[in-house]
Amino acid sequence: MALAAIISTLALGTAACGGSSDDIAKASSDNEPAGQLAGPRLVVTYDGGVQVLERDTLEKVASFPMEGFLRVNKGGDERHVFISTETKGFQLLDTAVEAKSHGDHSDYLPDGKPALGASFAAPEPGHVTVHDGKTVLWSDGAGTAQILDADNPTKVQDTYTAASPHHGVAVTLEDGMLVTEGTADARNGAKVVRDGKDIASTDDCPGVHGEATAGNGAAVIGCEDGVVVYQDGTFTKIDSPDSYGRIGNQAGSPSSPIVLGDYKVDKDAELERPERITLIDTDTKKLKIVDLGTSYSFRSLGRGAAGEAIILGTDGALHVLDAKDGSTLSTIKVVKPWSEPIDWHQPRPTLHIGGDTAWVTEPATSTVHVVDIPSGKVVDSHKLDVVPNEITSS
Repeated sequence: MALAAIISTLALGTAACGGSSDDIAKASSDNEPAGQLAGPRLVVTYDGGVQVLERDTLEKVASFPMEGFLRVNKGGDERHVFISTETKGFQLLDTAVEAKSHGDHSDYLPDGKPALGASFAAPEPGHVTVHDGKTVLWSDGAGTAQILDADNPTKVQDTYTAASPHHGVAVTLEDGMLVTEGTADARNGAKVVRDGKDIASTDDCPGVHGEATAGNGAAVIGCEDGVVVYQDGTFTKIDSPDSYGRIGNQAGSPSSPIVLGDYKVDKDAELERPERITLIDTDTKKLKIVDLGTSYSFRSLGRGAAGEAIILGTDGALHVLDAKDGSTLSTIKVVKPWSEPIDWHQPRPTLHIGGDTAWVTEPATSTVHVVDIPSGKVVDSHKLDVVPNEITSS
C-alpha cells in the first residue's frame, strides 16, 4: 500500500492549524541577494529570535524577534523550517529559496523575502521528523502527531493522538507510522500503526527517547538499556552491555545501515558527560561501543554524505569515524575546547551537516564555522551579531 494511503487511513482526525495570509509576519531586515545559491539557507536561534543566513556567505538575510526558548527543525522541502516556540506551538518559517532540479543537481534561487507563516498548535512542541515523504510534528503536551506532506509542509493532512501525552516521537515508515507509547511519568515502548490498527508493538524499551532511520529502511528508538530496531514488521531489542546504558539521541544516514547513538551509564548524574558513542548495525542487530576520548553533547551527532559518523567533541574537534568499524578517518580542529552547560537550553557549540559540508557554531565568539568534510579543512568563519544557539538548514 502506498504511504499516502497508509497515512490517510489511520482513522485519525485532521487538525486545524492557525494563521492566515493576514497573519504572515514579514522579515524585519534585509535586502535579498541576487543570483544562484549553493543550497538551502541556514537558520539559527538566539536569545530573542531567529536569523536566516545565506548558505554561501553566512550573511544575514532576515531576522525575526521571538520570545522564549526556541528550537529549529527541517521542514522537509529544503525551503521551510519549523520553529518550536513556547507560546505558539510550531511556527512555520519560509526561508524564501526555490530549488530548481536539473537531473542530478538543483539550483537554489531567491524567491522573495523570508517570512513567518502559519502556526501549528502543539503544547510543549517536541520532535520533528522527516521521512518517507512525510513531516511529522510531535506535541509532548498533547501526545499528538500532526502529519504533513514533506514536499509542501504548510498544511496538516492527518493527526494521530496517543493514549496519553508524553515526551515522545512519531515517524512515518513504508508500512505505517512508528509512535512511542507512555505517560508523563513513564515511557517504555512503541508501536507501528497502519490503517488505524496496531501491526507491531514492544514494551521492552524503558525510558524510550529519540529515533533515527537507517538507509535500509530500519528505524531505531533509544532506551535506557539499549535500543529497539523496527524492520520488516518486527521489533528487535539490542541490549546495552551495561544494565543502565542509555542511548537517547541518534543520527541516521540514507547511505548506511548503521545508526550513530550516544551512550550514558550514570543514571543519577545531574549531567553526564559521556566519552563513548554507539554504532548500531540494523543489518546484524549488533551494537558497538567506541571510546571517543572526549565528551560531547546531544547537539554533537551528525552523519556525512557517505555515511560517516561525525561527532563534535568538547575538545573542539570534529571526529570523523568509519561507521562500519568505528575507526577514525580524520580529526578536524574547529573551535576552542568547551564544556557542556548544565542547563540544556543554554548555547554550546552545535553541529549541523548538509552533504559534504558541516557548520559548527561557537557561541563564545558568536561565530559560525564552515568545514569541508572530505578535505578536513575549515573553509570559512563568519561572526554573527547574536550568540547562536541551535542551527539547521531549510
